[in-house]
Amino acid sequence: MYLLVPDNTRIETNRIIVEGDVIVGNHSSVQYCISGDTVIMGEGVAVSGDVVAFSDARIDMWSKIGSGVKVGRNAYLGEFVTIDGKLIVEGDLDVGKEVKIKGGFEAKGWIIVRNPVPVIMFLLLYIREMMRLGKGEEVEKALEELFDDSEEGEKLDGKEPAEKVLIIPADTRISPEAIEVGGKAVIGSNCYLIGNLRVQSVETGKNLILKGSISSEGNITIGENSTVYGNLISKGQVHIGRNSRVFGGVRADAVFLHEKARVDGTIKAPSGVSFFTRSIRRNAASCRG
Repeated sequence: MYLLVPDNTRIETNRIIVEGDVIVGNHSSVQYCISGDTVIMGEGVAVSGDVVAFSDARIDMWSKIGSGVKVGRNAYLGEFVTIDGKLIVEGDLDVGKEVKIKGGFEAKGWIIVRNPVPVIMFLLLYIREMMRLGKGEEVEKALEELFDDSEEGEKLDGKEPAEKVLIIPADTRISPEAIEVGGKAVIGSNCYLIGNLRVQSVETGKNLILKGSISSEGNITIGENSTVYGNLISKGQVHIGRNSRVFGGVRADAVFLHEKARVDGTIKAPSGVSFFTRSIRRNAASCRG
């Protein structure tokens, strides 16, 4: 399972802001508002705040939005979706049975009541297009793990995937207190995140600002020019890049610290602390999409 956070993403006090698309896997819980280009949600997703999609929104069955939904193009709502606020759609609305929109709705295009094509069909086309555009292996794996079934079907409506995609894997819990993922987190450059990270392993780009701690079963890699206002705790290794600073302690089996990095708290590492001079090279896709 992969949490992929693209460059320039902001997870603030009450909102997640992404420059590209947002994809949320089945049965995940997000206690924030979400803002992105195309927003795609699997089955049983719960979002506490508003959802703003500048392009399309695709919300699969049994999902619940705790506030309003605003869509710049077309909206697709599966059966038994609940929206506690108002739904505003600039284009067409394709809606399944037993959908509840408590605040009423406005749609400027066609309104079709039927069973919309499941989100998974759209996602398969999305995966293929990502691979055609040369995106990394991590993106493919993350998308494939979002949902259980696979079928073919729907077109992409002429829209190519965004260069930057936030991918939240199935069963993830994201709240102001913590971001809990059952697998690996890959975080791009120039991101601003509030909350503690609880992951299997994490790798970040440059210029990260994290107001929280990281707890990991595996390795933690912090890129250059980053600031962490919290502790780094790992059962594996911790790597801290050039000009980065940790306003807290570090506890790991081994710590690798750039000579120009700084840790304000105590470092505990049974296998030792090593200093290096060269920059950390990120592997895989560097979260480009």
